[in-house]
Amino acid sequence: MKAFEVVAARDARHAVALLAEHTPTAKVKVIAGGTDLLADLKFASASHAPDVVVDISRAEDLRTIAVTGGGLSIGALVTHTEIMASPAIREMFPALVDAAHTIGAVQTRNLGTLGGNLVTAVPSVDSGPTLVALDAQVTVLGPGGERRMPLAEFFVGPRRTALKPDELLVEILIPTENLGKPACFLKFGLRKGQALALVNVAASFWVDAKTQTFRAPRVALGAVAPKVIHATSAEAYLEGRAIAPEAMAEAGRLAVGDAKPISDFRASAEYRKHLIAVLTRRALEGAYDVWQKKQSPAGRAR
Repeated sequence: MKAFEVVAARDARHAVALLAEHTPTAKVKVIAGGTDLLADLKFASASHAPDVVVDISRAEDLRTIAVTGGGLSIGALVTHTEIMASPAIREMFPALVDAAHTIGAVQTRNLGTLGGNLVTAVPSVDSGPTLVALDAQVTVLGPGGERRMPLAEFFVGPRRTALKPDELLVEILIPTENLGKPACFLKFGLRKGQALALVNVAASFWVDAKTQTFRAPRVALGAVAPKVIHATSAEAYLEGRAIAPEAMAEAGRLAVGDAKPISDFRASAEYRKHLIAVLTRRALEGAYDVWQKKQSPAGRAR
């Protein structure tokens, strides 16, 4: 491993100042939990290794989980374990808890952060689909101030995001209109634990209680394209349609056409297409089950 300098940031703005100071003349990386970066550094060639690493692990302003005027705000340094333990997230978005639980081992979840998982931007990222299905936005801080964008646009390609070299991901925001929106996350891997997803799917929608139809349906797919994507054909098909098993199955078939799976040593493209159809249907069924439980006397009493 090539030697590098480590500089520690006090908070988010100090981290951005350090990035602005070093990026013009050096290769710079940011470290939080380190579960992805340290593994990368072990195998990085000298030409790709950083000269400077900015440590943001002490930036307490990036560790909050709070319902604000804009929605549910999750700081970039919130760990997967903290997501799993959060009463607010467990109540409003159990799908986020389910997604966090599939990430690595206990030690990885204790150290790994939501922001780090998203910035890594691998196509199979487990935290991405549920957040994309909930229309989550991300807040990015740079020398010129903050800018916000949909998470789906933050992902650019494999291991590529919209972050500029002197910018920092600081917040993930699920907008107010989606607080409590029923959602479900499903992942299929080659083993029960610590597996890379062959396909992961998240679905969310509101239910029009009078007509029993889909409102604002969202289907997000991971590990089947260069980045996490919306299954736009499936979403358009479901909007305003009566909630029925046949509609969910058809949405699964349409989602296959929205994806661009590849064949590799883990699975063929055809097998992934089969998984997309099945998991999309099951995720929609799961989101509807979440809604039904909330309508029960026990759910309403919570």
